[in-house]
Amino acid sequence: MSELSGPLLFDPLVKVLPWGGRKLGSFLHKILPSDEPCGESWEIVDLPDAQSLVSVGALSGRELGSLVKKNPEPMLGESRLLRGRFPVLFKFIDAAKTLSVQVHPDSKTASRLGHGARPKTEAWYILDAEPGAKLFLGLKEGVGASELSAALQDGTVAELLYEVDARAGQFYFIPAGLLHAIGGGILLAEIQQSSDTTYRVFDWNRLGLDGKPRQLHIEQALASVNYNLRGQLDVEVPLSGNPGVRCSAFCFEKARLSNGTEFVLEKGRPRIVACIQGKVLVDGTRGETLSLSLGQSCLLPACCSAVLSSGSDAAFLVVRA
Repeated sequence: MSELSGPLLFDPLVKVLPWGGRKLGSFLHKILPSDEPCGESWEIVDLPDAQSLVSVGALSGRELGSLVKKNPEPMLGESRLLRGRFPVLFKFIDAAKTLSVQVHPDSKTASRLGHGARPKTEAWYILDAEPGAKLFLGLKEGVGASELSAALQDGTVAELLYEVDARAGQFYFIPAGLLHAIGGGILLAEIQQSSDTTYRVFDWNRLGLDGKPRQLHIEQALASVNYNLRGQLDVEVPLSGNPGVRCSAFCFEKARLSNGTEFVLEKGRPRIVACIQGKVLVDGTRGETLSLSLGQSCLLPACCSAVLSSGSDAAFLVVRA
């Protein structure tokens, strides 16, 4: 019999990173180490060196990965593991400074490159963007492998990047193979395949927290780039009709609640709910209730359905893995 009975709340894993800021605390109410740049808060993760731990209830202290291994069908339902791991990773990113220019491999490229490489397609929802903030999404039209290789040699990669304005409230699809970077002054939520495989090609001549240049992965990156991808890509919309992104790896959408309205999440696949405005009540079918405030997220195992409601205006993100 499954030990899972309702929504699971996890402790966030906050990452100190040289390009991070303090908005994970001031905007999303995360507890941050003092006076250090914090770039990411990993909310739901199952990787060998990073595990979400259940924070409340009978399963408190249990790792997500162990719950999946012990309860594969109740946790996953119609979904499937990604190379032995829970299929998606959900996080918040505070880019106080521009991130490195990077790319992630698709499944075939990851298999070809080996050394533990995992495929990674992702999508972003912009929570906040300062005036003039930019996203770098692909390379300008006409730029190919030879032009990129030459720019890597002479340090002019930035001149080849395709820029778009970052707009709060917008979704952006980042398929594997799209060269990309998040510009400074942006706070976002990210869903991605369960992978930490990132190939950096350019880091704006910046030093890491140890005072040394961060490692680049030129050979792997050049093998992963799709030169036909650029800009804000067209995507399939969620079946609910809500704004969002739907692809083979996940469905990522935004929904709203007002006093007296409900949002039903049927069982069948694992779902992640993240509150981005107000307060969201997550009522499980067996009487379990979680109250999510701004910046909090929970995981609904595939075996559990839930009804979401709020006593006032609220907004939340939903991921279906």
